[in-house]
Amino acid sequence: MLEAIIFDMDGVLVDSEYTYFQSKSQILKEAGHEVEESYHFQFMGTTSDYMWEQMKQEFSLPLSVPEYVEEMTALRQEMIQRDGVQVIPHAQAFVKRLYEGGLKLAVASSSSLAEIKKNLVEIGLSEYFSEVVSTEEVTHSKPAPDVYLAAAERIGIRPEHCLGIEDTKNGTGAVRNAGMVCVGFANPAFPKQDLAHADVVVSSFETEDAASLAKIYEEVRAQDA
Repeated sequence: MLEAIIFDMDGVLVDSEYTYFQSKSQILKEAGHEVEESYHFQFMGTTSDYMWEQMKQEFSLPLSVPEYVEEMTALRQEMIQRDGVQVIPHAQAFVKRLYEGGLKLAVASSSSLAEIKKNLVEIGLSEYFSEVVSTEEVTHSKPAPDVYLAAAERIGIRPEHCLGIEDTKNGTGAVRNAGMVCVGFANPAFPKQDLAHADVVVSSFETEDAASLAKIYEEVRAQDA
């Protein structure tokens, strides 16, 4: 029986990926390395430390990883202050329908805990989530299952009774590795992602609710039986 929905945040609840793409591209360009936007797709769903560790090694960058993370964060905050927190279309009503349908809700994100909480307040959804978990609180980042397992534990629901919603290869891999049913969100406004780990893929939250997700969950579990 489906008892809980665990959301990723970036790309599922809020549109923040562009701030990562643009800030990283600017920093790399200033360091003499121009990259296409598609270069950043490989890092979607991972942590800031991981991204910069990989880029530092690839481009032999001179500064430390914490320095690059700090610079990226400052640039991202400028963009968010300028544009506001951009919510994914229909996400707010979708979350409220799930809550009203009696499901427990949590967030499992690669963003910092402070940013997760701030964004949920900004888009008016903080009261609907029982718990929020950041990968900074667990040992391994996505696609390892740690953050999803931690979220399930905190809300007191067994992983097999949870459904996770993700929009990236790393994220859907984390849900699958946690033993949860996975709904992949193919955001039409974002670059196409590899969602092969997802059990079902949707492109909008406009008509989804507790009943439709329960049906997906039951069909997937029936196939697994």
